[in-house]
Amino acid sequence: MSIYKACDIRGRFGTEIMPEHASALGHALAVILPQGSAVLVGGDGRRSTPELQAGLMTAMAQGGLRVLDLGTLPTPAFYFARGRLGVMPGVMVTASHNPPDDNGFKVVLGEMPLTEAGMGLLRQAMESGATNARPGGSVTAAEVISGYVEARAAMEPPCRPIRVVVDAGNGVMGAPAVAALRAIGHRVDALFPEVDADFPGRGPNPGMPGALEPLSRAVITDGADLGIAFDGDGDRAAFVDERGTPLTPDQTVAILAADALTAHPGALIVYDQKCSRLVPDEIRRCGGEPIAQRSGYAFIRTALIKLQAPYAGELSGHHFFREIQGDDGLLAGARMARLVAANGPLSAMVAHLPTYATGPELRVPVASAGDAQEVLDRLAEHLAADYRVSRADGVRAEAEHGWGLVRMSVTEPMLTARFEGHTRDDLHRVQADFAEAWTGLRSYL
Repeated sequence: MSIYKACDIRGRFGTEIMPEHASALGHALAVILPQGSAVLVGGDGRRSTPELQAGLMTAMAQGGLRVLDLGTLPTPAFYFARGRLGVMPGVMVTASHNPPDDNGFKVVLGEMPLTEAGMGLLRQAMESGATNARPGGSVTAAEVISGYVEARAAMEPPCRPIRVVVDAGNGVMGAPAVAALRAIGHRVDALFPEVDADFPGRGPNPGMPGALEPLSRAVITDGADLGIAFDGDGDRAAFVDERGTPLTPDQTVAILAADALTAHPGALIVYDQKCSRLVPDEIRRCGGEPIAQRSGYAFIRTALIKLQAPYAGELSGHHFFREIQGDDGLLAGARMARLVAANGPLSAMVAHLPTYATGPELRVPVASAGDAQEVLDRLAEHLAADYRVSRADGVRAEAEHGWGLVRMSVTEPMLTARFEGHTRDDLHRVQADFAEAWTGLRSYL
């Protein structure tokens, strides 16, 4: 699979992502951006990140760009730096929630996320080997973590202190999250707070099966009110209630959407098309207008900005807020802590939400983009007789009794699938209909 995804550049370091890609990206940006432009560069805690950062910054400086080196920091702090330092272009070296040996680049050039067309032009510039040696380039260190922590703590009003367990998963959000939540006034314990490129605690993806088990145990042992888990670069958040029960991503989106509608009655709320029907149901119950959007960071954030929605939620754990024009796992965690402090047990907030029979997100490897497209075409043709089929992003088939979605992952060589029914029998019916056309799905159901 190509390292060039819809929203970023990502792959296995040493076999797919190479040091040469960092240099090529730096040279390409020096061609695209005017001489003397300031550019931000930050990175996560992966073993390959320093080498990639160094190659990237060297190439940029050779091309006459003024590089501000942010060092190691969470991706939300990287985005915060754009506003704090008044610099829009930048590159975050990270593979986010991907396995430890992966790495990549999140590229931003302006206010809006990089589009698929923009990614295509960037790829073309990188693969052409274009360079633009110009004088005046430099690399200067810049520190923004302390300002980021202070700003995020200030966004939440003082509230009743609660006990929180933060599971950093050996990623880069541990220290900033603990500091910010303590500054708000909460009593915070940390799980896997040390940045460790091997991710020995539970891996960089809190959404993997079993990943939240250590956090659940810690919440119960500590008698905590809330558990918050972050991914490798800190832009995703997952939650555990006071009983040690993980919230589903759908439940988290519904709760944060309801909170946004308290402050912004009747507002548009953007949600990931993969979400359960409980999300639009809850948005409507709270007086808002649900707007389904194509899955993926760039698509969800673009919709948030264009529609000026107060909140947007993605099933993967990205939570977007109008105040910052983007997503932030720490801000999502601080908001959830405030809701628990104000309203009581998180389990009670979850209990009132509607329930449907929803299966987990399935991830099925594919050999090539051609194979994936063949599967999607076959599904669309097979399901059209009994379902309303949309090809806006993969294949989404919907009927009164339930729905299913199969789409290509924007970050990995996978087809992802999700199914839901009004009842358990309805769920099995939807799954069976999809599996009839895609036999490779059966072993995952």
